[in-house]
Amino acid sequence: MATIIFILSAAALLQFFVSYCRALIAASVKQPLSAEVRDVIGITAAASGDDFARVIQLLDLCPERPEDGRQVRAIGAYFGLLSFIRSTVARAIPALTKWTEAERSQCAYFAAVALDRRIAFSRDMLAQQIEV
Repeated sequence: MATIIFILSAAALLQFFVSYCRALIAASVKQPLSAEVRDVIGITAAASGDDFARVIQLLDLCPERPEDGRQVRAIGAYFGLLSFIRSTVARAIPALTKWTEAERSQCAYFAAVALDRRIAFSRDMLAQQIEV
C-alpha cells in the first residue's frame, strides 16, 4: 500500500512540476530576444535544444538575479527529463520525438531570455556603481 501511495504521489508531483515548467516557458516565449543576445548565442531564427547547454554556460558567467535562480534550475531539470524521454521512450514512440524536440527548443529559448535579463541586470548594476 505504501508503494502505491508513493508512486501516485510521485506522479502527481511530476505532473505539477511539468505544468510549472511549461508555464514558465509560455511566459518567456512572449518576450523577444535582443539582437545582442542573439549575436552572443549565435541563433538567427529559433533556438534548438542543442543550444541549451551553451546558453546555460553563458548564464553561469553572468551575475545571478535573485528572482530567476530557481526558475533556471527548474527548466534545467525539465530539459534533463525531456532529454531522458527523447533518448529512451521516444525511440519506441516516434511521435514523442517531435514533441520533445519542440519542448527542448523552448527550454533553450527560456534560457536565452534569462540570459537577456541577466545582461540587463548586470548593466543596471554597473550603472548604479558608476553613479555612486
